[in-house]
Amino acid sequence: LNNPTYQSIDIALNQALAVTSDCPYRRTFHSDQGWGYQMRDYVSKLKSHRIFQSMSRKGNCHDNSVMENFFGLLKQEIYYGHIFSSFEELEQVIVIWIRYYNTKRIKQKLNWMSPIQFRLNYQNN
Repeated sequence: LNNPTYQSIDIALNQALAVTSDCPYRRTFHSDQGWGYQMRDYVSKLKSHRIFQSMSRKGNCHDNSVMENFFGLLKQEIYYGHIFSSFEELEQVIVIWIRYYNTKRIKQKLNWMSPIQFRLNYQNN
């Protein structure tokens, strides 16, 4: 049973908070209008960590086109046409793909660099 519960959503938020705790910039959490993201405890936790909450308008995928594009690529490159034997296998493949996307996958828009290479180059100049 892998349906979302508030507990699973809260665990994911806590992991994101830990990973981004040293971020010197304003953090923004963008989501759809799912029930978990509107819960008082969730909104309060974002506020207490000074994270700006942004939500798409109902039924409007264009509000978050960058992430829609990212997940479209993820599905196209690792999901469609593949049958995973378990949730854990899918999770492992996603983690590996995200690492690849951030460190190795070059983009023309980023001057033929990976996202991390581009960010480091920008910070050093």
